[in-house]
Amino acid sequence: MSDFTSEFWHLYVAGLTVVSIIACLILLWISGTTKVNASSDNTTGHVWDEDLREMNNPLPRWWIYLFILTCVFGFVYAALYPTLGKFQGTLNWSSAGQHTDEVKKAVDSTAPLYAKFNGQPPEQLAGDAQAMAVGERLFMNNCAQCHGSDARGSKGFPNLADADWLWGGAPDAIKTTLNEGRQGVMPPMAAAVGSAEDVRNLAQYVLSLSGSPHDSIQASLGKSKFGACAACHGMDGKGNTAMGAPNLTDAVWLHGWGADAIIKMVNEGKHNVMPAQKGKLSDEQIHVLTAYVWGLSNKPAAK
Repeated sequence: MSDFTSEFWHLYVAGLTVVSIIACLILLWISGTTKVNASSDNTTGHVWDEDLREMNNPLPRWWIYLFILTCVFGFVYAALYPTLGKFQGTLNWSSAGQHTDEVKKAVDSTAPLYAKFNGQPPEQLAGDAQAMAVGERLFMNNCAQCHGSDARGSKGFPNLADADWLWGGAPDAIKTTLNEGRQGVMPPMAAAVGSAEDVRNLAQYVLSLSGSPHDSIQASLGKSKFGACAACHGMDGKGNTAMGAPNLTDAVWLHGWGADAIIKMVNEGKHNVMPAQKGKLSDEQIHVLTAYVWGLSNKPAAK
């Protein structure tokens, strides 16, 4: 009810609830006391489908008792739980409060386990089979939606099981990524590169950096245009983890391989987001998840 600024709505909801329950009881009383003029054969005179007649029989007592019990239950429930507008109920229960209590119980129950993990560096923790089982569950619940259950990613979502890292693959870099998230921005660079022909030549040069099939003549013409890209990717094209600029000399293509994909990237740019997990996961959980993600590409021996 916090969205309403007037007390009217609180009273309206509470009044409507109480009146509805009372109205049900009144309806039951009226139906039980109203006399119907019945014929000698105990029918009311209403006939359907030529021979289907309405009998003047009272409601079964078990049905009446059950109806009354339901109404009584409604009054008791309204007194105990939030039902009548903004009245919280005598038990002061709320779904948010219950969730908080259950989360606290879960945190308290796992605190000794995480305390044990927290005392180990990620490189050591990655070899702990128990910690990695916990890390795998954290990954499946929070990361697999984008990176896949096998952590190998898909188009636009990095593969976490190889040695290619946009922002660095050291445990500290991974933990920073998990805590703070990342904003990967490739601005449209066509204007800085030159004409459409220059962009096509540049695409061939970028392909040549990784040894991919390319047109060598166009690549030689596009080499001079790579200066517009070198500020982020470096003159050697090996990228810059401080900026999240990918290495263009390997065979990893996050947003698609080939001249067309490169031309599209140069013309349109790209904006990728890795959401921050801090606040969603505890520091202890992020520590274990860091070790798990680091271990995906470093394959430490399990203990």
